[in-house]
Amino acid sequence: MNLHDAIASRRSVRDFLDTPVPEAVIRRVLEQALRAPSGGNLQPWHLHVLTGAPLADFKAQMQQRLQDEAAGSAAPEPGEYTVYPPELVSPYRERRFQVGEAMYAELGIPREDKAGRLRWFARNYAFFGAPLALFCSVDRRMGPPQWSDLGMLLQTLMLLLRAEGLDSCAQECWARYPQTVGQTLKLPPERMLFAGMAIGYANPEHPVNRLQTARAPLSEVVEFIGF
Repeated sequence: MNLHDAIASRRSVRDFLDTPVPEAVIRRVLEQALRAPSGGNLQPWHLHVLTGAPLADFKAQMQQRLQDEAAGSAAPEPGEYTVYPPELVSPYRERRFQVGEAMYAELGIPREDKAGRLRWFARNYAFFGAPLALFCSVDRRMGPPQWSDLGMLLQTLMLLLRAEGLDSCAQECWARYPQTVGQTLKLPPERMLFAGMAIGYANPEHPVNRLQTARAPLSEVVEFIGF
Protein backbone atom coordinates (compact mmCIF):
# COMPACT_ATOMS: atom_id res chain seq x y z
CA MET A 1 0.00 0.00 0.00
CA ASN A 2 1.46 3.35 -0.97
CA LEU A 3 1.29 6.43 1.25
CA HIS A 4 -1.64 8.01 -0.60
CA ASP A 5 -3.74 4.85 -0.22
CA ALA A 6 -2.84 4.56 3.47
CA ILE A 7 -3.98 8.14 4.11
CA ALA A 8 -7.18 7.70 2.09
CA SER A 9 -8.14 4.42 3.77
CA ARG A 10 -7.27 5.31 7.36
CA ARG A 11 -10.38 5.77 9.47
CA SER A 12 -11.53 5.37 13.06
CA VAL A 13 -12.64 1.74 13.15
CA ARG A 14 -15.16 1.01 15.90
CA ASP A 15 -15.67 -2.72 15.60
CA PHE A 16 -12.84 -5.23 15.25
CA LEU A 17 -12.41 -8.89 14.49
CA ASP A 18 -10.79 -10.94 17.25
CA THR A 19 -7.94 -11.93 14.89
CA PRO A 20 -4.67 -11.50 16.83
CA VAL A 21 -2.10 -8.95 15.68
CA PRO A 22 1.25 -10.70 15.11
CA GLU A 23 3.89 -9.53 17.57
CA ALA A 24 6.49 -9.14 14.82
CA VAL A 25 4.18 -6.78 12.92
CA ILE A 26 3.42 -4.45 15.82
CA ARG A 27 7.09 -4.37 16.81
CA ARG A 28 8.11 -3.49 13.26
CA VAL A 29 5.45 -0.80 12.97
CA LEU A 30 6.39 0.80 16.29
CA GLU A 31 10.09 0.75 15.42
CA GLN A 32 9.30 2.73 12.26
CA ALA A 33 6.75 5.04 13.93
CA LEU A 34 9.35 6.18 16.44
CA ARG A 35 11.00 8.04 13.54
CA ALA A 36 8.13 10.56 13.78
CA PRO A 37 9.17 14.25 14.03
CA SER A 38 9.95 15.61 17.47
CA GLY A 39 10.96 19.20 18.27
CA GLY A 40 14.52 19.23 19.58
CA ASN A 41 14.42 15.43 19.27
CA LEU A 42 12.91 15.31 22.78
CA GLN A 43 10.81 12.25 21.88
CA PRO A 44 8.44 13.03 24.78
CA TRP A 45 6.23 9.98 24.24
CA HIS A 46 6.01 6.74 26.21
CA LEU A 47 3.92 3.83 24.95
CA HIS A 48 2.36 0.73 26.50
CA VAL A 49 0.98 -2.09 24.34
CA LEU A 50 -1.43 -4.66 25.79
CA THR A 51 -2.81 -7.87 24.36
CA GLY A 52 -3.85 -11.36 25.49
CA ALA A 53 -4.64 -12.00 29.14
CA PRO A 54 -3.42 -8.61 30.45
CA LEU A 55 -5.73 -6.82 28.04
CA ALA A 56 -8.66 -9.10 28.90
CA ASP A 57 -8.08 -8.43 32.62
CA PHE A 58 -7.96 -4.68 32.03
CA LYS A 59 -11.17 -4.74 29.98
CA ALA A 60 -12.91 -6.62 32.80
CA GLN A 61 -11.62 -4.10 35.31
CA MET A 62 -12.92 -1.22 33.21
CA GLN A 63 -16.31 -2.89 32.82
CA GLN A 64 -16.59 -3.13 36.59
CA ARG A 65 -15.45 0.50 36.94
CA LEU A 66 -18.17 1.67 34.57
CA GLN A 67 -20.82 -0.38 36.37
CA ASP A 68 -19.78 1.00 39.77
CA GLU A 69 -19.88 4.54 38.43
CA ALA A 70 -23.34 4.02 36.90
CA ALA A 71 -24.60 2.57 40.20
CA GLY A 72 -23.24 5.53 42.16
CA SER A 73 -20.83 3.40 44.19
CA ALA A 74 -17.79 5.02 42.57
CA ALA A 75 -17.19 8.71 41.87
CA PRO A 76 -16.03 9.85 38.42
CA GLU A 77 -12.29 10.24 38.15
CA PRO A 78 -10.84 13.71 37.61
CA GLY A 79 -9.86 13.83 33.95
CA GLU A 80 -6.38 14.74 32.79
CA TYR A 81 -7.68 17.37 30.37
CA THR A 82 -10.85 18.52 28.62
CA VAL A 83 -11.04 16.78 25.25
CA TYR A 84 -13.17 19.51 23.64
CA PRO A 85 -13.47 23.20 24.56
CA PRO A 86 -16.58 23.65 26.74
CA GLU A 87 -18.10 26.14 24.29
CA LEU A 88 -17.41 25.02 20.73
CA VAL A 89 -18.05 27.80 18.22
CA SER A 90 -18.90 27.50 14.54
CA PRO A 91 -17.75 25.71 12.40
CA TYR A 92 -16.26 23.28 14.92
CA ARG A 93 -19.56 22.73 16.73
CA GLU A 94 -21.32 21.75 13.50
CA ARG A 95 -18.51 19.42 12.43
CA ARG A 96 -18.62 17.53 15.72
CA PHE A 97 -22.43 17.34 15.63
CA GLN A 98 -22.49 16.08 12.04
CA VAL A 99 -20.02 13.25 12.57
CA GLY A 100 -21.87 12.10 15.69
CA GLU A 101 -25.21 12.07 13.90
CA ALA A 102 -23.71 10.25 10.92
CA MET A 103 -22.26 7.53 13.15
CA TYR A 104 -25.48 6.95 15.11
CA ALA A 105 -27.43 6.90 11.84
CA GLU A 106 -25.27 4.02 10.64
CA LEU A 107 -25.92 2.27 13.96
CA GLY A 108 -29.65 2.93 13.86
CA ILE A 109 -29.62 4.60 17.29
CA PRO A 110 -31.95 7.64 17.24
CA ARG A 111 -31.20 10.84 19.14
CA GLU A 112 -33.95 10.17 21.71
CA ASP A 113 -32.39 6.80 22.65
CA LYS A 114 -29.96 8.28 25.16
CA ALA A 115 -29.40 4.94 26.91
CA GLY A 116 -28.53 3.29 23.60
CA ARG A 117 -26.04 5.98 22.75
CA LEU A 118 -24.42 5.69 26.18
CA ARG A 119 -24.15 1.91 25.79
CA TRP A 120 -22.46 2.37 22.46
CA PHE A 121 -20.06 4.98 23.84
CA ALA A 122 -19.11 2.58 26.64
CA ARG A 123 -17.64 0.25 23.98
CA ASN A 124 -14.76 2.71 23.79
CA TYR A 125 -13.60 1.24 27.08
CA ALA A 126 -13.45 -2.27 25.61
CA PHE A 127 -11.43 -0.96 22.64
CA PHE A 128 -14.36 -1.90 20.38
CA GLY A 129 -13.32 -5.53 20.62
CA ALA A 130 -9.80 -4.94 19.30
CA PRO A 131 -7.23 -7.60 20.22
CA LEU A 132 -4.50 -5.06 20.87
CA ALA A 133 -4.52 -1.80 22.82
CA LEU A 134 -1.97 0.98 23.05
CA PHE A 135 -1.63 3.82 25.56
CA CYS A 136 0.42 6.96 25.05
CA SER A 137 1.63 9.03 28.00
CA VAL A 138 3.85 12.08 28.40
CA ASP A 139 5.89 13.79 31.10
CA ARG A 140 3.71 16.39 32.84
CA ARG A 141 6.46 18.96 32.52
CA MET A 142 6.03 19.00 28.76
CA GLY A 143 3.90 21.66 27.07
CA PRO A 144 1.67 22.07 23.99
CA PRO A 145 4.56 21.79 21.49
CA GLN A 146 5.40 18.35 22.87
CA TRP A 147 1.72 17.36 22.74
CA SER A 148 1.89 18.07 19.00
CA ASP A 149 4.80 15.61 18.87
CA LEU A 150 2.48 12.96 20.32
CA GLY A 151 -0.03 13.63 17.55
CA MET A 152 2.65 13.23 14.89
CA LEU A 153 3.76 9.93 16.43
CA LEU A 154 0.22 8.56 16.62
CA GLN A 155 -0.60 9.62 13.05
CA THR A 156 2.61 8.03 11.77
CA LEU A 157 1.71 4.87 13.66
CA MET A 158 -1.82 4.73 12.24
CA LEU A 159 -0.58 5.12 8.67
CA LEU A 160 2.02 2.40 9.14
CA LEU A 161 -0.70 0.13 10.53
CA ARG A 162 -2.74 0.70 7.37
CA ALA A 163 0.31 -0.23 5.28
CA GLU A 164 0.26 -3.58 7.11
CA GLY A 165 -3.47 -4.07 6.46
CA LEU A 166 -4.37 -3.17 10.05
CA ASP A 167 -6.88 -0.64 11.39
CA SER A 168 -7.04 1.57 14.44
CA CYS A 169 -9.06 4.04 16.46
CA ALA A 170 -7.31 6.78 18.42
CA GLN A 171 -9.11 7.36 21.73
CA GLU A 172 -8.78 10.53 23.80
CA CYS A 173 -11.69 9.26 25.92
CA TRP A 174 -9.19 7.41 28.12
CA ALA A 175 -8.19 10.78 29.61
CA ARG A 176 -11.38 10.41 31.69
CA TYR A 177 -9.89 7.45 33.60
CA PRO A 178 -6.28 8.36 34.34
CA GLN A 179 -6.26 6.67 37.76
CA THR A 180 -7.58 3.32 36.55
CA VAL A 181 -5.24 3.27 33.56
CA GLY A 182 -2.34 4.63 35.56
CA GLN A 183 -2.66 1.89 38.18
CA THR A 184 -2.75 -0.82 35.54
CA LEU A 185 0.27 0.57 33.67
CA LYS A 186 2.06 1.60 36.87
CA LEU A 187 2.56 5.11 35.52
CA PRO A 188 4.82 7.24 37.75
CA PRO A 189 3.21 10.42 39.13
CA GLU A 190 5.12 12.67 36.75
CA ARG A 191 3.70 10.95 33.66
CA MET A 192 0.31 11.96 32.29
CA LEU A 193 -1.96 9.70 30.27
CA PHE A 194 -2.61 11.30 26.88
CA ALA A 195 -4.62 8.85 24.79
CA GLY A 196 -5.32 5.23 23.96
CA MET A 197 -5.64 3.40 20.67
CA ALA A 198 -7.51 0.30 19.57
CA ILE A 199 -5.60 -1.77 17.01
CA GLY A 200 -6.63 -4.76 14.95
CA TYR A 201 -8.48 -5.84 11.82
CA ALA A 202 -11.75 -4.06 11.01
CA ASN A 203 -14.95 -6.10 11.05
CA PRO A 204 -16.22 -5.51 7.49
CA GLU A 205 -19.76 -6.60 8.42
CA HIS A 206 -20.41 -4.04 11.15
CA PRO A 207 -22.39 -0.99 9.98
CA VAL A 208 -20.37 1.48 12.05
CA ASN A 209 -17.37 0.77 9.85
CA ARG A 210 -19.24 2.12 6.84
CA LEU A 211 -18.91 5.61 8.29
CA GLN A 212 -16.89 7.93 6.08
CA THR A 213 -16.34 11.27 7.76
CA ALA A 214 -16.44 14.47 5.71
CA ARG A 215 -13.59 16.94 5.45
CA ALA A 216 -13.84 20.66 4.83
CA PRO A 217 -12.87 21.66 1.28
CA LEU A 218 -9.46 23.12 0.56
CA SER A 219 -11.01 26.53 -0.07
CA GLU A 220 -12.39 26.65 3.47
CA VAL A 221 -9.26 25.83 5.45
CA VAL A 222 -6.31 26.79 3.24
CA GLU A 223 -5.16 30.24 2.09
CA PHE A 224 -2.61 30.46 -0.72
CA ILE A 225 -0.40 33.54 -0.66
CA GLY A 226 1.93 34.55 -3.46
CA PHE A 227 0.63 32.03 -5.99
